[in-house]
Amino acid sequence: MIYAAIDIGTNAARLLIGEVTDNNGRFYVKKISYTRVPLRLGLEVFTNGIISDTKRDQFVKTMRAFQLITEVYNVKGVRACATSAMREAENGTAIRQQVYEQTGLEIEIIDGEEEANIIFSTFFLLAFDKDSPFIVIDVGGGSTEVSVFEEGQRIAGKSFKIGTIRMLKDKVESNMWSTIRSWIKESINIHMPHKVFATGGNINKLHKLLGKKYLEPVDYSELNAFYQELSNLTLEERMSKYQLKPDRADVIVPACEIYEYIVSELDASSIYVPKIGLSDGMIYDMYKQDQKIAE
Repeated sequence: MIYAAIDIGTNAARLLIGEVTDNNGRFYVKKISYTRVPLRLGLEVFTNGIISDTKRDQFVKTMRAFQLITEVYNVKGVRACATSAMREAENGTAIRQQVYEQTGLEIEIIDGEEEANIIFSTFFLLAFDKDSPFIVIDVGGGSTEVSVFEEGQRIAGKSFKIGTIRMLKDKVESNMWSTIRSWIKESINIHMPHKVFATGGNINKLHKLLGKKYLEPVDYSELNAFYQELSNLTLEERMSKYQLKPDRADVIVPACEIYEYIVSELDASSIYVPKIGLSDGMIYDMYKQDQKIAE
């Protein structure tokens, strides 16, 4: 069965058409089609608190286009989730209603806890020892989620108001870095070895630029060196040297800074990049719900 997941983030809106596939008893989300539109809702929301009329029109047109694509693929189900920017936009609820009236799409404006839970549901499809301690860091445009798992259970988690667009707009509270440090010290036993996973479009791109294979770890030294190099390049130099689009070339630097800082505070030697995210989790959740109904 084919499903559609719409992830309305702070930096971009994404449509994933996919299905859950059984590969010799191991399930995974197979991507059939992927569409990304760099709406950058957070640029306005984090500055003015609202989504402008121009941006709203672009948003509605994007959702209409996504809805038409789901019809082409005759999907079994559609789920649309909006995160940080829509949560904070004063007119987010009104725009959500407008999208529903014009496209029939029902957008869920989810909090950081729900966002983290959806993402992490797909981690249990990965081939690794889930009972061993692990940590997941997800960096988005408006927020960063950190979750800690031990013995297969999520024992701690926190959503921080720090993200790539928020940093570009200089809208991060001055004490946020120390807040993250304090939470890590209070919530995580860094002397206990944890496998560290990182999710998000920017870390996926970094993993690719470093020439890494699937689930091949990135050493902390590599992450730090790459962050330092990117920081010393202009936007145009990043675009030219690494063939980055403008909307990736600017946000990848603050993303690297956030990952580098948290990994350093965790005293981790490397991170793993599974290249799964919110949209994968939405598709897996829809699949599980249908399986329960079928049973």
